[in-house]
Amino acid sequence: MFNDEKRQRAVEALGVLDTPPDARVDRVTRLAQELFDVPMVSVTLIDNDRQWRKSQIGLGGSEAPREGAFCDVTVRKGDTLVVEDASTDEIFADNPFVVGDPHLRFYAGHPLAAPGGEHFGTLCILDTKPRKLDERQVELLRELAQWVQAELTEVKQLGAASLVQEAMAARTPDVPGYTLAASATAAEQLMGDVYDWYVHDGRLRVTLADVMGKGAGAAIIAAEVRASLRTAPSRSLAEAVTEVDRLLEDDIGGTNIFVTAVHTEIDLASGELSFIDAGHSLAFILRADGRWEFLESTGLPLGMGIGLDETREPATTRLEVGDSYLVCSDGLLDVLDPDDPYGHVYRVLTSLEPDGAVAEAARLARAVKAPDDVTVVVVRRDR
Repeated sequence: MFNDEKRQRAVEALGVLDTPPDARVDRVTRLAQELFDVPMVSVTLIDNDRQWRKSQIGLGGSEAPREGAFCDVTVRKGDTLVVEDASTDEIFADNPFVVGDPHLRFYAGHPLAAPGGEHFGTLCILDTKPRKLDERQVELLRELAQWVQAELTEVKQLGAASLVQEAMAARTPDVPGYTLAASATAAEQLMGDVYDWYVHDGRLRVTLADVMGKGAGAAIIAAEVRASLRTAPSRSLAEAVTEVDRLLEDDIGGTNIFVTAVHTEIDLASGELSFIDAGHSLAFILRADGRWEFLESTGLPLGMGIGLDETREPATTRLEVGDSYLVCSDGLLDVLDPDDPYGHVYRVLTSLEPDGAVAEAARLARAVKAPDDVTVVVVRRDR
């Protein structure tokens, strides 16, 4: 049951109210606006009789009355609230923010929770036109809200942040005719590696990205890369990677931080595999006959500005029955047999199957206390 007194104590304990803008939170609001293409975005905290905005785009001010606030309803509900057309909604049709400025029609918000679990605010997107969100977009809004939540609460140090990152980990899709396996082991409490995969229109998209560095900063950038690449799945590989390049250039350009990545698409019916390698150079196919095929690419890492000047073109090959596609972060090199790394991977992959092989990579990373994150993704075509 919602307890407003606990909410107030929690929001005051955070020490965030009436503080100056935070570049880390502003980055999420900008990303939300670009990903959802909405005119208004807000990180809103509920405080006594007002709603106060830690970050906002398009709303024209840092606070508004709490009475009638959509965000207050979201906080009380404790879950995602989506209002497709407020003017026809029986709860919100007469709302002052609907009949008056800013004449809202669409609202979608997800609550932010304090370390004690009390909901104290929201990340919300708004429009003056009716809109709909599909399930993927609702999940993306939740993930961005979790990111904001981590920034505002500092998650009582990194322990809770690692839980957020774990909750955002990619779920393995069910792909008939293929075996998928992956593991990710952090060198520290937060990961700068990120992997993701999903099926869209008969094609499997697989991504692995590795942010230069470790810790919270790398984890934030990794989340931005994942969020951008997993939205608008109908985009081509080149369009998706170019958009990430642009976002990184806007956000971290000039900081000498960059991201290596491999973005891959597999046609599940034919096994045709297309990929763009942005400076990663750790993607391979282990053929059924034991041959290794190195998926070569000359692309530079993301965040270096190249995506603003030229289009990255995908290379293609084919995954035949019995072949395995493998991509890893460079942390794996720290735990392999230095005299025979390919032989080491071959022996483990063929004797333990994909699930066992990625589990073995995680075990080795923990056993030797690998100095870098170790991420391994395997896709084997079975038929």
